[in-house]
Amino acid sequence: MSEIVYLNGEFMPLEKAHIPVLDRGFIFGDGVYEVVPVYSRHPFRLPEHLKRLQHSLDGIRLANPMSDTEWTRLIHDIIARNAGDDQSVYFQVTRGVAKRDHAFPKNTKPTVFMMSNPLVTPAQALVDSGVHCITATDYRWLKCDVKSVSLLGNCLLRQAAVDADAVEAVLFRDGYLTEASASNVFVVKNGVVLAPPKNHLVLPGITYDVVLELAAANGIPLEVREVSEQEVRTADEIWVTSSTKEVLAVATLDERPVGSGKPGPLFRKIHPLYQDFKRKVMRQAA
Repeated sequence: MSEIVYLNGEFMPLEKAHIPVLDRGFIFGDGVYEVVPVYSRHPFRLPEHLKRLQHSLDGIRLANPMSDTEWTRLIHDIIARNAGDDQSVYFQVTRGVAKRDHAFPKNTKPTVFMMSNPLVTPAQALVDSGVHCITATDYRWLKCDVKSVSLLGNCLLRQAAVDADAVEAVLFRDGYLTEASASNVFVVKNGVVLAPPKNHLVLPGITYDVVLELAAANGIPLEVREVSEQEVRTADEIWVTSSTKEVLAVATLDERPVGSGKPGPLFRKIHPLYQDFKRKVMRQAA
């Protein structure tokens, strides 16, 4: 079955989708995107993803080309046109095609693109063993709360992790934890889950929110505050979270064990809670 994508009002095979070279997403990275996990053909936390899309569009001063109802219908349509019960729906909006000029063009129609890929969640072996991560300086721009298609900084940091056979690069800015190259990060210290606050230096993760909700609902001690680099390096547990990684424990950081070097007790509590929550949400959507 050929992969079907959406581009500017039309569905078509992926190989037929093309954009002009003067699209500002191609020239400047002038656009934003979202990725929605789909379980059993139901998008997970779609209203929250659409709210974050709106935040990103507002952050780059680009009008939303669709209502939430239209986005919802389109996302369900792309799911139906592609194979697989579990999918990862990617969509982006750029400022459109215009003469190359840094200033925003007037009366330009946004480019809207959407595709679906198979959703690959972490293998059970990784969940059971934990993963290896490295650390790096967070040298990205200062509007990380905007989910911009301009991801060169993230790509360089992610590649540094790949070069080290690591799953992620955990990032520090001015001595404090921000996030990872493509994930949010939680730390457990003395039985308390620590989470960096949402601000302009951190992407407001959908899975991040779920973890906060589950911790609060299940009596897991939680503090949302700035987390120092020292606290991370001496943590009892570290987790990375994202829509595709879900919740993963970090077993080693810069080749040093985190805690016992295995997923810790709070991870072993939060991970099944997350899986149960996900199944409950999907049952309600069915």
